Amino acid sequence: MDINSFLQFVRKTFNKESDFIPLHEPRFIGNEKEYVNDAIDSTFVSSVGEYVDEFEKKIQTISITQKAVAVVNGTNALQVALRLAGVGKGDEVITQALTFVATANAIKYNFAEPVFLDVDLDTMGLSPTAVENFLEEYGDIRGDGCYNKKTGNKIAACMPMHTFGFPVHLDELLKVCDTWKIPVIEDAAESLGSLYNGRPTGSFGKLGVYSFNGNKIVTAGGGGAIITNDVELGNFAKHLTTTAKKNHPYEYYHDHLGYNFRMPNLNAALICAQLEQLDSFVDNKRELANQYELYFNDKGIKFRTEAPGTRANYWLMCVEFDNRDGRDIFLKETNEKGVMTRPIWQLMYKLPMYENCLRDEQKNAEYLEDRIVNIPSSVRV
Repeated sequence: MDINSFLQFVRKTFNKESDFIPLHEPRFIGNEKEYVNDAIDSTFVSSVGEYVDEFEKKIQTISITQKAVAVVNGTNALQVALRLAGVGKGDEVITQALTFVATANAIKYNFAEPVFLDVDLDTMGLSPTAVENFLEEYGDIRGDGCYNKKTGNKIAACMPMHTFGFPVHLDELLKVCDTWKIPVIEDAAESLGSLYNGRPTGSFGKLGVYSFNGNKIVTAGGGGAIITNDVELGNFAKHLTTTAKKNHPYEYYHDHLGYNFRMPNLNAALICAQLEQLDSFVDNKRELANQYELYFNDKGIKFRTEAPGTRANYWLMCVEFDNRDGRDIFLKETNEKGVMTRPIWQLMYKLPMYENCLRDEQKNAEYLEDRIVNIPSSVRV
């Protein structure tokens, strides 16, 4: 590949002849300053304020769910969602090794153990076939759920991650997990605005989670959300994440081991303004994806696109090289010349804290780890 040609294309596309081009930067082109200033003027800048309430209403509407709970970041949202699903000490949670570390960390925060199963090549997300194969070999359905015959531990949840905004094969995965009585928690941190068969990702499982980190498609500067169609469970999520304090005019009484995971009103003001632009941001990025696809097809390089029946938000766009050497040359030259590119994550079981976790062969995950590179994906202005 002619890397200089790519650099010229990216600089023209983002209208930056010489400046550094990041992988993904936020765009504040709406009511962000107005809403943040309003929150400051109200003096409600911490965990109580009208923007927190408005944010939860907006996310509930966007996700087409019955309850949304604002929290301080996506990792904490995953941690609490797993606890709400019943994950506890010594349990196992099926997930993918090809993911950002927060997915695995959230499992460990509940004193549970991740079981890393392979991904599908087309979605780069957890493979229903890999899950089914694992459960047919090791699963044992008992009165209170599914257990691992080899370890004796309960398999308390399955947590797929929608990689870069590309939805996993949800119908197949949900069917497998339902057969084996395992609740699904969707790590939709990267996929706000993505659809599977016309429905928002995050809305299919027992609970779902979004992230609003500074590099996401819309941002609160940080922030996350737990979503669910179980209103009672959602109300308990709100209770746990606000220190499990019982309502009272002045007394402090806490009835569970809760968390101070509340999203500040200041951050909620920012994300409320960002969410007003979500549809236009997705449209902008999908147009960019079309341009990238045409460019790379002409160069004989695979640009990653959405699977049939899905609508990806194209949060981070990526290309697939023939081998690791080609990947590494591209990464080195682009970054040295001021255009940020990034390899996909190192597989979780290659990190010291997860090297002894259960896993399958990981054939597809290792294939993708050697070849996938993210390219500049910001909304263009």
